[in-house]
Amino acid sequence: MKQRIAIDMDDVMADTHAKFIRLYLEGEMPRYTLEELKEKSFHELFDEHEYRALSNRVYEPGFFRDIPVMEGAQDVIADLMTKYEIFIASAAQEFPNSLREKWDWLQEHFPAISWRNYIFMGDKSVLNTAYLIDDMPRNLRTFQGQGLLFDALHNRDESAFQRVKSWQDVASILL
Repeated sequence: MKQRIAIDMDDVMADTHAKFIRLYLEGEMPRYTLEELKEKSFHELFDEHEYRALSNRVYEPGFFRDIPVMEGAQDVIADLMTKYEIFIASAAQEFPNSLREKWDWLQEHFPAISWRNYIFMGDKSVLNTAYLIDDMPRNLRTFQGQGLLFDALHNRDESAFQRVKSWQDVASILL
């Protein structure tokens, strides 16, 4: 029996930060450049009102449907599937509109992963896999297996978990 890996979607498989950058730059008179938005988190750059206005876009229909795929994710996950059983574990319950959009996104970008291996949930502590690849330290804190923290601007100060900066890092560790 193959070991199991649970993989988060947002900011791990799907480049959600890039989607937020695009929405911000398309908005009313952006103050920050693309380069600044790639170096600092929205929490660092925006006041509370600006941050809330941008982050609330996740509740809009269609938000999750056209997020770009994270560089390297498709190839590395295909390679992982030869050695591991892969499950997609996304906290979709937090954003009810996202359920169908994430399902459609996975079907389009990762058609080799069966819908039977989609886990749309709220609390990832219930996962029973050998590994969890996630960008949110709170999910790794309650996970019983080995957590891999996928690098993101919002978690760069976290040092309690093994960090992976790219899908190539994931391949180096798990393949």
